[in-house]
Amino acid sequence: MAILTAGTKAPLFNLYATPDQMISLADLKGHPVILAFYPADWSPVCSDQLSLYNELLSEFRNYQAAILGISVDGVWCHLAFENHRKLHFPLLSDFEPKGKVSREYGVYREHEGTSDRALFVIDEEGYIKWSHLSPLGVNPGAEGILSTLESLQRVKR
Repeated sequence: MAILTAGTKAPLFNLYATPDQMISLADLKGHPVILAFYPADWSPVCSDQLSLYNELLSEFRNYQAAILGISVDGVWCHLAFENHRKLHFPLLSDFEPKGKVSREYGVYREHEGTSDRALFVIDEEGYIKWSHLSPLGVNPGAEGILSTLESLQRVKR
C-alpha cells in the first residue's frame, strides 16, 4: 500500500500515549493535526527530528495545530524517550496490533517491523492536506508542515 495522499480522509485511531491514557484522532477534530510517523525511539535521526518539532511547538500552536509522534515502540519506551529528550507532545504507541495505524496510513515497513519516516498534516475536518515520505536516514524538517499550516490558515480567512 502506498502512503496516503492529500484529499484522503484520515483514518481514525485510538492509541496509547501512557499506560492508561489513549489519544483519539477524532477528539482532535476542529483543529489541524500533524502526524509524525518515525521508525524508533532513541535512533539519532528520530531524536533530532522530534527535538526539532519540540522546539517548534509554539509555532505549531500559533496555527492551533496539535502534533503527535507515532511509532511501533511500546508506551514505556516512549515515556522514557519523552522524558530523556524533554518532549512536550505525545508519542503514541502503534504497538498492538503492531503497526495497525502505520499500515492504514501506508507507512509500515513490513520487512523491518517499523514505521517509515512520514509526515501528515490533517485539516480541521479530518482530511489529509499534505503527506511526505522521507528516506529513513533523512530528517524531513518542518518546512512542509509549516507551509501547509500557513495555507490552511489562509483558507480560513
